[in-house]
This record gives sequence, C-alpha cells and structure tokens, in this order.
Amino acid sequence: MSISIGLAGKPNSGKSTFFNAATLANVEMANHPFTTIDAHHGVTHVRVNCPCKSLGKQCNQCQDGARFVPVEIIDIAGLVPDAHKGRGLGNAFLDNLGQANAIIHVIDASGGTDIEGNPVGIGEHDPVDDIEFLEHEITMWMAGILERNWDRLSRRIKAENLKLERVISDQLQGAGVNEHQARVVLLKMKMPDDPTKWTDEEMVALSDALRIESKPLIIAANKMDIAPPELVERLMSADRVVVPTSAAAEYALRMAAKSDVIEYLPGDKEFRIKAELSDAQKAGLDKIRMLLDEKGSTNIQECINTAVLELLDQIVVYPVEDENKYTDKKDRMLPDAFLLQRGSTPHDLAYMVHTDIGDGFLHAVNAKTKMRMGEKHELEDSDVVKIISTK
Repeated sequence: MSISIGLAGKPNSGKSTFFNAATLANVEMANHPFTTIDAHHGVTHVRVNCPCKSLGKQCNQCQDGARFVPVEIIDIAGLVPDAHKGRGLGNAFLDNLGQANAIIHVIDASGGTDIEGNPVGIGEHDPVDDIEFLEHEITMWMAGILERNWDRLSRRIKAENLKLERVISDQLQGAGVNEHQARVVLLKMKMPDDPTKWTDEEMVALSDALRIESKPLIIAANKMDIAPPELVERLMSADRVVVPTSAAAEYALRMAAKSDVIEYLPGDKEFRIKAELSDAQKAGLDKIRMLLDEKGSTNIQECINTAVLELLDQIVVYPVEDENKYTDKKDRMLPDAFLLQRGSTPHDLAYMVHTDIGDGFLHAVNAKTKMRMGEKHELEDSDVVKIISTK
C-alpha cells in the first residue's frame, strides 16, 4: 500500500467524520477546535470495476463487480492561520502532510465555521476564503524548510556545481518532494541562474510551485446537505478540483450497512433496507435517501477515487500465476490488485509484487490477449498480467 492521502482543513470542517466514513475507524468527533490532536492513520479504498465479469468469470475478491483497492488515509489535526509559524498545533501537523501523496482539503461548504474553525451561523462565513488559507500555510511551511541553511547550500551549489534539483529535494525530503518533482518545477519556473541571489519572494514562489507539483489537491465541499446552494456554487466555480460531499450521510450509511440494517456499498447511488427500523432510523434513512435522489451520491467515494485515479494518475493492475484461469497458485481468481502510476511497466509491477521477482524479471504475458509484454511495455488500467521471472 504505497499511496497515502492526507485529509487537511481547519477544525470542525468535518475531517474526522470524513475519516470515519472512509475507514469506519473510531476517531473522536466533536464541535470544538482541535478534536484531532494526533494524526490518525487508517485504510480506505479506491472503488473500481473488477475485470472478472468482462472475463466471463466470477471472482471472490469483489462485491457485485466492485473491487476495493486499499490506500492509506491520514486525518491531520485542524490547521489555523499562521500554523507554519507554530500557531495552534503548529508545524508538527504540517509535517504529517509530508507523508501524503495528495491532499483532500475538507471545507465546510455550509459557511457555518469561521476561519479559525469556531461555529457561526450557517452562511456567515465564505468557504472560498478557506481554499487559499490552507494552500498558503503549506506553501509557507515549505518555504520555511527550503530557506533553512539556504545561504550555505546555495554557495555549495555554485562552488561545487551541484544539481539544484537534488539539493532542493534533499532539503524538502521531509515535505515529500522528490528530485523529479523539483526538476519539473525548476524547468517551469526559470529561476535566476545564481541561487545565492534568490529573493524571499522568489523562494516563496518556488515553494508554491513545489506544493502544487508534489501535493495535488482536491476540495471536498463538505456538509452539502445543509449548505446554502450559492456557497456550494461559489466553491464549484473556484479554479480547483471540487467535489461536494456529505461525510455525515456516508458515515450513517456505512454504520447501517455494518450493522446489517441496509445493503450498501461505498459509492452506491442507493441502498436497500434489510431489517425492521425504528421511527428514528426510518426518518434518518429517508432523509439520506432524499439526499441521494437529489445529489446522486454522498460523493465520499468519488472524492477518494478522484484523488487517487485522477490527481495521482494511478491505474489498477492484477498480477496472476495462471494466465488462462486468471488465478494464483491457490486457484484464487484475481487475488491481488495493485495501484501503479500510469505509464508503469510489467517490470515495475514485478518489483511491487516482490523484489526478487523484479530482479529476475524476463517478460510478462497479457492474460486477456495472451500476448507477450516486453520490459518497457506500458500497462493499461485493468490489465491482468502474468510475470515470467527466474526467481
């Protein structure tokens, strides 16, 4: 499980509810700042169509054709303005973002919490203000890290002819910036040739570009069930990837499904009642059904899928031992599903399965077409692959 998604945002935006809905973990939820004191790590899933049906088979790894592939999700404590200066719970929680490959920014679309996360009346706060606030905090956090010892580092770059992207990625390693991302940003930015003369403004601009490249971000416009439509529309019109969500409705559905009260899979557009309901349960589920009829979904699953499959450009590939039956040595059909960066090769998949298999890689076979795949062949989404290795 190599993908990590960070949940970020101010207090009381619904992050912990989102986390619970996505993982069914028991994380405290309350209507006051800093309910989340430490970053919580959990497992959520990307939902994709299992290829078994297209192969004319039925596997035991999916549910009604839906395959759920695990990814890590991190619920990070609520951020407040000037967190990069240590305000509130400070840099310790920004540091947790360094572990995340992408960020879901949970925003209270109802406008019912101010910039600090304190409750106010519905619609009294403009949620659009929350977008730039978080991005600014992450950028300034990165700039603070980058600027540490920069005088010394920049002189070394100049004197020893060091690779600029390597120095930057080493400096920002804890923020999750790699050398490739630093190189891409430097090519786009066209920074002044002499790094010893970079201004503070140029360092901040560079850090902002590094944030965008290394921490792709999607906005969960949360509490859509109580948000004034004009506020949701304002968020949707922002130049960002925005998905309206209701974490509270999704959490209620998953808890009801876990208790066997309803039949529901994350991402479904409807649910089926399986048990006798109390009046309170019926009223609650009727309200959620109306929401699903109006919005189509709670969109929690869509938000996770968009972060992983679109922002991070991942595909799902299925390694097998027997390319004819699509099974492993234990005769389990499509036993494993791996997330890989689009453009990955069978050799990359071999290393994900096991280092030894990667070291001994010879070639692979497309189980669907029975055609041989070379070492540099680019895998496609839903490929079923048999790896031929000396080990």
